[in-house]
Amino acid sequence: MKRALLPAILLLPSFVPAQNGIPAAERKGFDRITQSDLRKDLVYIASDALRGRLSLQPGDDQAAEWVAKQFAAAGLKPITGEAGTHGYFQPFQLVEYAPDRAASSVTLTRAGKETAFHSPEATGAFKRAVDITAPVVFAGFGITAPELGYDDYKGIDARGKIVLVFDHEPQEDDAHSVFNGTGNTRYATTRVKLKNAQAHGALALLVVAEPNRKHLTNAERSARIGGSVTRTQPLPLQAIQDDEVDIPSILIRDEVLQQLLATSGATGNELQTAIDRDLKPQSRLLPDTQLTVKLRNSRERVGTTVNVAGLLEGSDPKLAAETILITAHHDHDGATPCAAGKGDVDEQGKPTPSSPECIQVWHGADDNGSGTVGVVELARAFAANPERPKRSILFVVFAAEERGLLGAYWMAAHPVRPLATTRTQINFDMIGRDEKPSPQTDGLIEIPADTSNRLNLIGALYSPEYNRVVVEENKQVGLVLDDRFDHEAALNIFFRSDQFPFVLHNIPAFWWFTGFHPDYHHTSDTAEKIDYPKMEKILKLAYLSAWRFGSDAKTPEFIASPKP
Repeated sequence: MKRALLPAILLLPSFVPAQNGIPAAERKGFDRITQSDLRKDLVYIASDALRGRLSLQPGDDQAAEWVAKQFAAAGLKPITGEAGTHGYFQPFQLVEYAPDRAASSVTLTRAGKETAFHSPEATGAFKRAVDITAPVVFAGFGITAPELGYDDYKGIDARGKIVLVFDHEPQEDDAHSVFNGTGNTRYATTRVKLKNAQAHGALALLVVAEPNRKHLTNAERSARIGGSVTRTQPLPLQAIQDDEVDIPSILIRDEVLQQLLATSGATGNELQTAIDRDLKPQSRLLPDTQLTVKLRNSRERVGTTVNVAGLLEGSDPKLAAETILITAHHDHDGATPCAAGKGDVDEQGKPTPSSPECIQVWHGADDNGSGTVGVVELARAFAANPERPKRSILFVVFAAEERGLLGAYWMAAHPVRPLATTRTQINFDMIGRDEKPSPQTDGLIEIPADTSNRLNLIGALYSPEYNRVVVEENKQVGLVLDDRFDHEAALNIFFRSDQFPFVLHNIPAFWWFTGFHPDYHHTSDTAEKIDYPKMEKILKLAYLSAWRFGSDAKTPEFIASPKP
């Protein structure tokens, strides 16, 4: 329900007219959001003491404990007893592993001849050893989208086979494509393709970049970031131990695709062109094509991490059963010993000398210390406000986002409150900086000259009504709202943060994001570089928007198949 002041004669004693456009019932919480809080909290979260908050490491455990203490101090209700929760924690187990590239391979057997491919030609990783030998079926883009009248698995049998698919989705450069024009839909990501292949009985999934692509491959784009490539100790891989997706994926290069398709009657370029032309699948069994997938790890260990959640119960006896999510993630990329002869920077961005004790810390102030302290600050604001929204708000700071949105996927699969009555999600991931050109984005997306007051909102095509509420509330705040990332596909933005697992469950969910910058995933992402005034404005807009989501008579609808 759109806010309106009641006639004075009907006002309850606690109601007074709005000041500066902010309803009086919301004013105290709105004013509770301050730069000083944000700065103090972020200096701690991004400090050297937390060693970059790598999941399954003590520093990240400290960050999670800190969030829980702040939720308790604010008076949020614990979530004990729901979906394996205890207090403010939802624990779950991860497998941490290191692939043994030398011992891993993909071997093609054809006409009695064997051809072995190793990394980087064929790069696979899985949480346990894999030994699979099976025929290969090509399944286009690996998509089953009945609402779009498209199914790459129609007419083929993937049971007991290895499935080969293109990355992304058809007609990516066509602004009129039913696959969301030039943007991404939910079908474009590897996890959705894996889940679909598994549902069709596949044993493994091979993924190759689209042959006719006009952008970098994901591997090429990731290599541009650079910050974690320089580590003296590589980042470990992590996976949910009891994940709903339980088949491996292997990334292959163009030259491997060419060999696999040699008996198919068409090249990769021809197959993609045919699919893009009229959205008719070109799926087929590859004759005389058998693959043996062998994946090995040099080490594996199981550890426990936690999502942290606290509940602000709604004021309406009926609507309190419904949920608004306000989320972020607490982990980052950890720390390693400094390279020989090289120092680093501390949390204030100051140089540190090289020494045997020198530690490189990926501070993660913007990614995602900013979101973590933002969720905490909003929890304090709502809890301090004398009145509450009608619906309940669940504040969540997820684990292991940097390792693949693992905490969000776990909670989406094991919700602490029913997803059927979860109405919206506000997800913060990097809300503390101004967007600037960087190697990752160069040539792939245009960045406005002035981003000092700009906020990117990602997800509007799946919920225009959610977007409308934020735009209306922004009249009180005055940010520049930007939807560029809903209309591009090269950067994979849509499925790179913790709103995406909930989008897969048809929940209107936006990623609030101030954009990339040269410090992204570098040790130089420090607290002293955060734009605290801008961050305060973003959180005040989120506060007002969450109030609307929590109290309007009608909540935003989810559009399962957005039109370009």
